[in-house]
Amino acid sequence: MAPPVPGFKLNENGVPDFDELPLRKTDPQYSAWGLYGEKDELGTLNRLTDERVAAAAKSEIKTGHRISLNWPLDAQPESAFFQRQVFHQELIRKAPRIVNDDVWTFNSQVSTQWDGLRHFAYQREERFYNGVTMEDIHGVGADGKKSTVNGIHAWAEQGIVGRGILIDYHSWRLSQPPSSSTTTPYDSFETLSIPLSDLEACLAAQNTTVRFGDILFIRSGFMATHATKPRAAILAHQSVVPHHFGGVERSEPMLRWLWDRFAAVAGDQPSFESWPAPASDPYALHEVLLAGWGCPIGELFDLERLAAHCRTQNRWSFFVSSEPCNVPGGVASPPNVLAIF
Repeated sequence: MAPPVPGFKLNENGVPDFDELPLRKTDPQYSAWGLYGEKDELGTLNRLTDERVAAAAKSEIKTGHRISLNWPLDAQPESAFFQRQVFHQELIRKAPRIVNDDVWTFNSQVSTQWDGLRHFAYQREERFYNGVTMEDIHGVGADGKKSTVNGIHAWAEQGIVGRGILIDYHSWRLSQPPSSSTTTPYDSFETLSIPLSDLEACLAAQNTTVRFGDILFIRSGFMATHATKPRAAILAHQSVVPHHFGGVERSEPMLRWLWDRFAAVAGDQPSFESWPAPASDPYALHEVLLAGWGCPIGELFDLERLAAHCRTQNRWSFFVSSEPCNVPGGVASPPNVLAIF
């Protein structure tokens, strides 16, 4: 992990205030390009310092209980959201020996995933994190080797490891009185937004304290709802393009809240933010988080068992260990993630 380069005004957390973004006024809206150097490929993962990870392990690992947050790679067996290639396994007999091999083929975003820095650019400016272009990503060097700039392999070296917190929004929302005027209508399969005020209310109800550099997980209810829908209903939803999903609200207060706190963000839905973004919106969260800050976005995380355990323990913080696949130049990756209590 790298410290910020000299020349930027830093706050008590060692990063610029949100109001300082973009750091260079000619860069795209809210971007933090150059904060960790022109060649940085870690973005907000630079917040996961050795000291912060060690402190998280000391404070969060108490019982050694471990929970996987990975949806099965073949959880979408026939077709997938966003028309992505589904998982296929070829099982190979190695006769005459009593030995087997297998070959897997799949889109890296067909199940639980970290979106990497090659995935989503600022659309108007056509620039990925730190100003990288599509030509940079698809280019070939003088040595004939393909470019790996902003590849997922940069995250595999030290992983996405630290203190995680769960905001169990789904349980909190269902616990509110039916007549309550404090909650916003929500449906995981509609373009509806989770307001920041609801997330903060849920944190307060859980008595969960956020620490700078935490890894955020939001249980929106997508996985719980998905499990109740007939396959025909899922296929019908996938056939409507663009797909419609619920997710966090797209707003400056939401961006400020995320910037001031987290090293990475994830949810249980196919799109961390509500989708699709209205044409009138000046930006998508994907643009700012991935292209602006270099912040990993996790999607389709299976948070059901995690939420159940958190409720039994009355504790919504834990240690997170995730190592993306070491694929040079990769766009995204299964997270290979565990929550450890």
